[in-house]
Amino acid sequence: MATNKTPIKIELASDERKMLEHIARSLAAPHRDVVRAQTILSLADGKSVSAVGREVGRARRIVCKWANRFIRKRLRGLEDAPRSGRPPRFSPDGGAAPAQARVRAS
Repeated sequence: MATNKTPIKIELASDERKMLEHIARSLAAPHRDVVRAQTILSLADGKSVSAVGREVGRARRIVCKWANRFIRKRLRGLEDAPRSGRPPRFSPDGGAAPAQARVRAS
């Protein structure tokens, strides 16, 4: 019986592994960071994408996304990408806000 080998090969440096293990065990880190760290650690240990997805509760597509970002950018790849977001309704310097809505700065 042939086993499906994942095409994703992640080799971790010792400092990267220490950092990822610290994040994966953290109770204070955001949950998304913990899951991403667990994902990379499991892939580095040789688990399949499907097994990792089941372990961390994410789809194969998401596991591959974070693995590929980690391969390209290492630890920085696990951070959220910048987003444009919704523009602010009221600018901090006054803008077009009604007079009662402005906050006085001293």
